[in-house]
Amino acid sequence: MEPFSLPSASASSLKPYACDTCGYRCSQNQRLQVHMRMHTGEKPYACDVCEYRSSQLTHLLIHVRTHTGEKPYACDVCEYSSSRLAHLQSHARTHTGEKPYACDICGSAYNCSRNLKMHFLTHTGQKPYACDICGSAYTNSGSLRKHFLTHTGQKPYACDICSFRGLSSAALSKHMRTQSHRRKAMYKQSGMM
Repeated sequence: MEPFSLPSASASSLKPYACDTCGYRCSQNQRLQVHMRMHTGEKPYACDVCEYRSSQLTHLLIHVRTHTGEKPYACDVCEYSSSRLAHLQSHARTHTGEKPYACDICGSAYNCSRNLKMHFLTHTGQKPYACDICGSAYTNSGSLRKHFLTHTGQKPYACDICSFRGLSSAALSKHMRTQSHRRKAMYKQSGMM
């Protein structure tokens, strides 16, 4: 007796809807319509509070949480909470030590794919984040934001003991390790300041 087997299905029969521009295939026409917005740039969903627009309703709903402060995804281990499930999943790996995203070139491993993508730029030499004022370029948006402060003169990291202000939390930490800061902290604790 021959075992029963299902006939094999081709990719086109499982995913009959195809994008003429890039070849993307899907099983539902509605998904193809959403995909096509990537090519057309259409963003039919608008935020009522700011200028944000999105091609997908789910992206708008996540964005709205930036205005409401809603963070429905909470960590079971610590006080962390997030507006996005993916961010909570990535955060949870900080407790487990899991780093499933590894670089094929050097083996460096990360707990989220975004960090691996940023790391990969160190191998390619690409710096996609450029300053509109001076043209300095960076591998990540955080470095560009920090650089931009050099143009505005803002120093958002303030010492709670003296008048020191820095461009980064690293600069503030370095300041707090100086002898001058430690002396001022001792004087403040003793009530002499």
